Amino acid sequence: MKRYLSAFIFGVVSLTSQLAHADIIDDAIGNIQQAVNDAYNPGNGREDNDRSWDDRGSSPSSQQYNDRRRQLDDRRRQIDDRQRQLDQERRQIEDEERRLEEDYDR
Repeated sequence: MKRYLSAFIFGVVSLTSQLAHADIIDDAIGNIQQAVNDAYNPGNGREDNDRSWDDRGSSPSSQQYNDRRRQLDDRRRQIDDRQRQLDQERRQIEDEERRLEEDYDR
């Protein structure tokens, strides 16, 4: 019993320490990304950056966001179209089944 308890506690501790390391790494990556963004836009605050991008058009990141959003919307439309086709095929099959049952009952 002691072995199982020890193994369980060791497993929990090792998993939580890995999660803590993952959080630290995630925070570090976020800080690096922020530093890179700040390096490309030195001396400008966020509000200034947003206004300057509005004057020139859209920012690269908002352009990527818009492109990705369009891609996702296109995929959603394709899936919706496919779902409509499948629903139509299902109704046709159900109609054929109903006719078969009616013909069989006669």
